Amino acid sequence: MPALDMSLMERAEPHFCDAFATYDQGDRDLVRTAQEITMAGKMAGFTKLGRRRMLDYLYCFIDTLEERGVDPFVKGCRVDNPSTLFSRDRLGGLFNADPAPQRPAQSDLFGAADEQQPRQRALIDQLIAATKLYDSSDAIQELFAFTVRLREFAPFNAMLLHIQKPGLTHAATAHDWWQRFGRAPKKGARPLLVLRMKGPVDFVFDVQDTEGKDLPVDAFSFPTFGNLSDNRFAEFMRAVGKEKIDLVPLDAGDGQAGWIRLLARAKNDKGKNVYQLAYNRNHAAPTRFVTVAHELAHVYLGHLGADNGRRVPDRRDTPHELMEVEAEMAAYLVAMRNGLTPRSESYLSNYKGAFEDLNLYAVTRTANAVETAMGISAQKLWNDKA
Repeated sequence: MPALDMSLMERAEPHFCDAFATYDQGDRDLVRTAQEITMAGKMAGFTKLGRRRMLDYLYCFIDTLEERGVDPFVKGCRVDNPSTLFSRDRLGGLFNADPAPQRPAQSDLFGAADEQQPRQRALIDQLIAATKLYDSSDAIQELFAFTVRLREFAPFNAMLLHIQKPGLTHAATAHDWWQRFGRAPKKGARPLLVLRMKGPVDFVFDVQDTEGKDLPVDAFSFPTFGNLSDNRFAEFMRAVGKEKIDLVPLDAGDGQAGWIRLLARAKNDKGKNVYQLAYNRNHAAPTRFVTVAHELAHVYLGHLGADNGRRVPDRRDTPHELMEVEAEMAAYLVAMRNGLTPRSESYLSNYKGAFEDLNLYAVTRTANAVETAMGISAQKLWNDKA
């Protein structure tokens, strides 16, 4: 679900209340009425994207009613002509904005990379664009498969290694090769560059460029959780809860996955913002995991604004479709790297046009941040294995 703009929610609330009062069939069923409102929006000419966006906000609106003591059936006013609820000065103007100019049709899931890059993109992202390393579906799929396999490295560092040596299978620093495996770089071996934790850069060596003792069979195997249990999921949520994120398990139908919203900005430049993240508690644990990863990704991608304590820039001007693509791709990487198989392709098929502007730098850095927030960062797993 997309990151929610609470100022938009405030503007929509009176219209939502009128809509609930208008479309109530006497049973006061909030979810059914929300779906009726969405279908009425379709009849009034809402686009598929506009309907989906409005329904996301309707579900979030419903989730806050009990806490605030608001009854939309009572607070709203029934209108004689329901179609006026979806006019441009009401819900139509809020959720059914004119569609963006159509991009060229994409022949596959990922599409091609755009050559025009925003000025503020990081140097590595400019390098990717300039060299056109990932300007095709096959290239991006290969990168993601490589990042999934190289679990001992954070996703962003895995991308850096793929840029330098696509055929790499395993790598480590000279210190780790010697201390853990009794191996050392061969004379004249060429090091590979990665970013260092709390430092500038570090150098690692391909296993093929080292010599010494035979590697143990499980040297680079890490625990996965393909059959994720409720108890293991709860462990991840405890880690997330320590990151100033209020978790809300929703009792919702299968059509609603979750959402995230900003609760409070940090009081100083070094503090972290406070967020509220909801997920559908009725979904299976693996689905809940992917939902949480997706919603966390919105935070670290800057879709809810700047967060200095998390070193997140303000990217609220990112188009809605691209927000969803970025968040789902980050969630896909996190899930696949940990033994889960999300249904990302069916989800992303709704946003094919957004792939032109995909920012791989942001996606891979965010996947690393999400893993860290969940307590399953590459660095932690590598240290635990020592």
